[in-house]
Amino acid sequence: MTIFWTSIQSVLAIMFMIAIGYFADQKNWFDQQFSKSLSKIIMQVALPASIFMSMMEHFKPNQLANLSIGLIYSILSISIGLLLASLIVSSLKVSKGRRGLMITAMNFANTVFIGMPLNEALFGTISIPYLLVYYIINTIMLWTVGVWIIAADDPTINSKGQKVKFDWHHLIPAPIWGFIVALPFIFIPWLKTHLLVSFVTTTLSKIGGLVTPLSLIYIGIMLSNFGLKNMKFDRSVIVTLFGRFVTAPVIMTILIFIGAQVGLTVIPVFYKTLIIQAATPTFAVLPVLATTYHSDVQFATNIVVTSSVLFIIVVPIVMLIMG
Repeated sequence: MTIFWTSIQSVLAIMFMIAIGYFADQKNWFDQQFSKSLSKIIMQVALPASIFMSMMEHFKPNQLANLSIGLIYSILSISIGLLLASLIVSSLKVSKGRRGLMITAMNFANTVFIGMPLNEALFGTISIPYLLVYYIINTIMLWTVGVWIIAADDPTINSKGQKVKFDWHHLIPAPIWGFIVALPFIFIPWLKTHLLVSFVTTTLSKIGGLVTPLSLIYIGIMLSNFGLKNMKFDRSVIVTLFGRFVTAPVIMTILIFIGAQVGLTVIPVFYKTLIIQAATPTFAVLPVLATTYHSDVQFATNIVVTSSVLFIIVVPIVMLIMG
């Protein structure tokens, strides 16, 4: 019960920060441009700084081989999940324009605005390098395979289809550059000693510390804009949420268990991070992709909002099961 109570307290702290954004927006403290600007500050400034400093403080060169095991688990977990989700959607005869959204929503996580604050609250900053493993795979597969799945389900194209245009800059967003830039400093001690002087590390640490509160305030604003009263639970929504909160973490758990039997072991904080990330809410840009590819925008928005609310219940349960 100690683990359960600890996770409850972590989620409560997250809830209060989300509530600040929600009620502040309800009071009209923010204009429509504010949330977009806030997102840019998080993604392009605070998050890269946070990742860079976490790598400096917690990552050692001999951990690289161990991280690669996490890459394998993440790739297999999402790939199996996509295949299973495709079979489920096909068997349910879901209408065109919603199928691709369901498949991707079940398997791609909101690792930035909820996943990272949640992971840090549960396991501390020592878990950030492990979270990065899932984040990198989640991001790359989302903007390649995920986008293709949604685009292929565009109800406005004919049976011959059309070519999907990938925006390749999404594959290496600013947060991943925080990881890439950190690598030379880790493997070349001279750089860390001579370039990371006190004022640099202090500045980056302070900026990185903005990630959690700003991300959660942003989620609160998003929930306010959508309106919690607009949440609906039809068959498609329930199936999608089950896939996101049950199927995805179960697949990851099974893979980690099987891997341990053949020698692909990872430390507890690593496998717990992978499982928690597999159970985080659906990625926030789903409605944007739905708009781009003429899919069901209302359904996409509903999935993002409902999953962002229900994770409050799911996470303590997952933590209790993991022990």
